[in-house]
Amino acid sequence: MKKMLSLAAMLAVLSYASPASAELKITGDAAVRERIQYDNSTTAKDLKTQYRIRLKTSADLGSGYFFKSMMQNEGVAGGWQTVAATNTERNPIEVSNFYFGRNLEDSHYMLGRIPLNSVNNPIYDLTLYPVPTSFTSAGVYAVDIPVATWNFDRVFGLNYGTKVGCGDLNATIVVLDNNSTIENTPATGDGLFNDGYLLNLSYKTNIGDVTVEPQALITLTDAQGNTYQKISPNTAGANISIPAGKSKIGLSGFYTICRDTKGMKGTVATNVDYDGYLLRVKGESGPVTAWVDYNRTRDRSNPIGSSAPETTYSNAFLWAQYNIKVHESATGTFSLTPTVRYRASGREVTALYSDRINQLRGELYATVTF
Repeated sequence: MKKMLSLAAMLAVLSYASPASAELKITGDAAVRERIQYDNSTTAKDLKTQYRIRLKTSADLGSGYFFKSMMQNEGVAGGWQTVAATNTERNPIEVSNFYFGRNLEDSHYMLGRIPLNSVNNPIYDLTLYPVPTSFTSAGVYAVDIPVATWNFDRVFGLNYGTKVGCGDLNATIVVLDNNSTIENTPATGDGLFNDGYLLNLSYKTNIGDVTVEPQALITLTDAQGNTYQKISPNTAGANISIPAGKSKIGLSGFYTICRDTKGMKGTVATNVDYDGYLLRVKGESGPVTAWVDYNRTRDRSNPIGSSAPETTYSNAFLWAQYNIKVHESATGTFSLTPTVRYRASGREVTALYSDRINQLRGELYATVTF
């Protein structure tokens, strides 16, 4: 707590720096969440009290140059700290994302840990979690915002965007991992350039009142995935936003594929062979937000020199919430948001067996923004 107060005091001092310095603006949010969870794989029932605070800073440096950052606890999933026995938990504030760049009339560029907005764009969820990390209640799946929860909704990269025709073209070179070594060896493969690099391309335009954004993630070098390593998956699809009076309908569809004969699973050389898709239908109307995801992935990967049966993973997911504005002013808001999250996951191993894991979460968020 002393460290948090010291950090807040330092930011406050910086925000009142001399006129010759850039003006530093501080915003953020703090929330308390009550979560009840039921998981049919272990018949577990659990009630947790959790909290999160995020501090955001921004600075206008003049002539279009800017700096932005966000700080939160990255020691726990999503930054949500659970109250421990006799309040012994710690909640350190760390730099979660930061980026700087320049906005011009028809273009922009920025560099750093760039936020993804992955809650509204599931392309990274499918790319990073096409195959569950484990088919258990603790596994991470392609649905239920895994990148926002487990990867803190940011990547390190260099982004450039410009107007092309009647739309906006964005390209981002992403550094996924630091897997390079000093020398090229059979074990590491590519030596100096063995880091994982990815190219993210998107084009956002309007067709009448409908917003269409085709997007692709192209892995440029072998990357370290969550289930498989030394792989080069590619993903493509689109997000579509359709206005409907005072409401909005969102449609998303993405397909991913990976074929790597020199992949790894842990320390085991593996022929990686999978493909999958994720579909989303989302509705927003006033205080109500809800979406349904469906993901299906076929995994035919097997250790080199052996065979393994094909495994099909399927996930259906529902997120529904209602936001109640208790107080709203020019300086901040206070809101309550009851939320339901339900995931039904299935695994089918060809000619052997099939099983399911269902998870239900009921949550109540109390959130202040400032």
